[in-house]
Amino acid sequence: MSGPPRRPAGARGGQRGGPRRPPRRAPLDGARLTAYDVLDGVSAREAYANLLLPQLLRERQLEPRDAAFATQLAYGALRAQGTLDAVLARLVDRPLADLDRRLLDLLRLGAYQLVDLRVPAHAAVATTVDLVRAIVGPGASGLANAVLRKVAAGGDRAAWLAQLGADGDRRLALATDHPEWIVAAWREALGGDAAGEAELEEALLADDAAPEVHLVARHVDRAALAEESGGTPGPWSPYAVRLGGGDPGRLPSVRAGRAAVQDEGSQLAALLLTRAPLEGPDARWLDVCAGPGGKAGLLAAVRPAGVHLTAADRAPHRAELVRGALAGEDDVEVLVADGREPPWAAGSFDRVLLDAPCTGLGALRRRPEVRWRRTADDVAPLVELQTALLDRALASVRPGGVVAYVTCSPHAAETVAVADAAAARDDVEVLPVAPLFGEVPGVERGPYGQLWPHRHGTDAMFLALLRRTR
Repeated sequence: MSGPPRRPAGARGGQRGGPRRPPRRAPLDGARLTAYDVLDGVSAREAYANLLLPQLLRERQLEPRDAAFATQLAYGALRAQGTLDAVLARLVDRPLADLDRRLLDLLRLGAYQLVDLRVPAHAAVATTVDLVRAIVGPGASGLANAVLRKVAAGGDRAAWLAQLGADGDRRLALATDHPEWIVAAWREALGGDAAGEAELEEALLADDAAPEVHLVARHVDRAALAEESGGTPGPWSPYAVRLGGGDPGRLPSVRAGRAAVQDEGSQLAALLLTRAPLEGPDARWLDVCAGPGGKAGLLAAVRPAGVHLTAADRAPHRAELVRGALAGEDDVEVLVADGREPPWAAGSFDRVLLDAPCTGLGALRRRPEVRWRRTADDVAPLVELQTALLDRALASVRPGGVVAYVTCSPHAAETVAVADAAAARDDVEVLPVAPLFGEVPGVERGPYGQLWPHRHGTDAMFLALLRRTR
């Protein structure tokens, strides 16, 4: 996958004593350059890798083998950043924060090839040094060469973990590529007992596995979608199809809007609202934080005849995405509205879905950089927002109506704690989630529900169902 070696910088063309010609250099390795551009976008512009990488691959039209290698490099180096930085910090004679940002990203890219992929040292070092010389400058190439040769001499990940000498949560964090605060949060979410401790490493490692692509069959028979895509029916959602690979955007049903890409856990989160027992009228549904529209699209497809669906998002561009997801649906409306200060009257709806903004820690498989971008300090402001949104969602539903509170995170503070606080009100009761998903084993989390990558092959979605009693 690497390009041919470059001509040494001191090489001369022509006869002895003749005029100097500039050195001829081979092109930079396309796969590694694309991976670097993803890392650079993430660190310089806070881009999301899962959005940037497909765009670059389309633009550059890499061969399938090189595209797969670029994907492996970009996602792997982003995911392993904490462990790679621990290795590099032992070999660089200054704080990593003092390095040129571009150089640090390239060192991570080279170190990942050596520590985790076991790419031969001559290939990993030479191609990375070429990138450093071209992107950062010749002055940094010597440092990169020296550091990466030391990384290679240190061996693979197991050998480096032994040299780093970590134990306890620090060892687990380095071994599974998670910050220590997430290790602690996962332990709590799994129950904090012996059974949860036994499951903890498996849960963390599941965040590091590349996820399958899941499709949702909105206006097409699921069996027909499975045949069209070459996928298999999902085990939990009656609308899910799981793919082993390929580009879902090329499928006729996806292009026509009859199907879409949607994680099976997100499908269950939307279906939770539809499965809740309800007394009285059932004619008005609300998706209060609807962008980008995946759950609203499924709700629109499966609602009974005569149900009016309102979908709202406070960001105009996200509301526009919702309109796209609901294109062709009858009896729907899309509003640009903040769920904390809604334009609709109290008690207007029979069912309300609140997919609240959260840390996104439940989708680390899809967005590996989020584990390093988020910090423990991000949780409290989000909890304040979630609490306010849930309070208004409960006010938006009529007495006897239900609110489904879901987040793409298992963190206790933004899941169980928020739901428990709402349930403590004297006009709210909790409806147990597990009985509504009898086909999904291991979903119970007290009266709530929790999906996990290692148990269910889905994102780690939290599910709570609350009824307003009066």
